[in-house]
Amino acid sequence: MRFESSALHCVLSTCVFPLFCAAVLTGLIGQAAPAAETVPLIFDTDMGNDVDDAMALCMIHALESRGECRLLAVTLTKDNPYAARFVDLVNTFFGRGGIPIGTVRGGVTPEDGRYIRQTATAEDGGRPRYPHDLLDASRAPEAVALLRSTLAAADDGSVVIVQVGFSTNLARLLESKPDDASPLAGRDLVAKKVRLLSTMAGAFSDEMKAQRRKEYNVVQDVEAARRLFAQWPTPIVASGWEIGNAIQHPAVSMQRDYGYVDHHPLREAYAYYRGLENDQSTYDLTSVLYAVRPDRGYFTLSEAGRITIAADGYSEFAPAANGNCRFLSVTPEQIVRVREAQAWLCSQPPCK
Repeated sequence: MRFESSALHCVLSTCVFPLFCAAVLTGLIGQAAPAAETVPLIFDTDMGNDVDDAMALCMIHALESRGECRLLAVTLTKDNPYAARFVDLVNTFFGRGGIPIGTVRGGVTPEDGRYIRQTATAEDGGRPRYPHDLLDASRAPEAVALLRSTLAAADDGSVVIVQVGFSTNLARLLESKPDDASPLAGRDLVAKKVRLLSTMAGAFSDEMKAQRRKEYNVVQDVEAARRLFAQWPTPIVASGWEIGNAIQHPAVSMQRDYGYVDHHPLREAYAYYRGLENDQSTYDLTSVLYAVRPDRGYFTLSEAGRITIAADGYSEFAPAANGNCRFLSVTPEQIVRVREAQAWLCSQPPCK
C-alpha cells in the first residue's frame, strides 16, 4: 500500500499506530502504558560533510512529531554559511522554522560539500524551492553562546546533546566563562543541565582496534576531542564508526518513500551526495536513535569506562567502574531493526 497523502501518512505513523499499541497493552495488562518521556534535545552537527547529518535531522523532526523529543537548538561545527541555511530550510520544511541555529566561528571544513549549497539555493520558476528565513548565516548566533543560553533555560539534568560532528563547539562550551545567560562556568553548566551526551565518534570494535582506525569526526579536530572526552562531566555514549557502517540505509527507501511531495530536501540532498541508487551508511542516525530511544533494545551497551583520544586521533576505550563513557555495539538482529526504524523515521512526512 502506498499513501499519496502526507496528512494520511502522518496520522497513521504518529497517531493510529501508537493508539493501537496502547490498546493492545491495555488488553494484555489491564492498563495503558505510561506516556513516553519527551527528550529535550540539542543537535550539534557538521551538516554538509556527509548526508547522514541531514538524515539524522529529519529523524529528529519525525521523533518530535511523535512526541518523543523536542529540538531545542541546532549548533554547527562546519564553518560554511550554507550549512546554517540548509538546517533552517529543513526545520522550516517540517514546520519548525523558529528553532534557533548557532554557527561555529573559525571552525574546520569551510568548503561547501556536495549538497548544502545546491539544496539551499534551489529554485522553481524563480522562487525558492525550499523557503526559509536564514539567508545570511552571519545573522545566526555564535554556537557556544547559543549552547549556554539554551542550557541555562532548561530544567536541571534534563538535556540530551547529540553530537554528530566535530568536538569544537562542546570543547569550547566546557571552557566558556560565566555570562549574561548563566553565572556558571561551562563545565559546571553542563554538569547541572545535561543528562547525556550521545556522540558519533571513534571506533571501538576488535576489528577497528586491530586496524587502529582513526575516525573522521575525531581526526578533524583532535585537540577538541581530546579535551571533550577528558573533561566532560556527565555520561557519554559513543556510537563508533563500525555501527553506522554496519547499518546501511536502503536506497530503495529514497527512491520510493518520499513521493508525498514533489520535492523533498532530504531526497534531493541524498541524490547530490550519494546518488539515489546507492545505500548510505547511517553513522549519525544511530546516535539520534539511541539518544531518544535508549531503552528499546536497538543497541547493546558496553560496560562503563573511559575513552581517551591519542594525539593522532585514535580513540581507545578502557573499562573503569567509575568511568562516564560507554559505547554501542549491534547484533545482526539489531541491525535489521535499526535499519527499518531509521528508514521509516527519515521518510515520515511533516505534520503541519
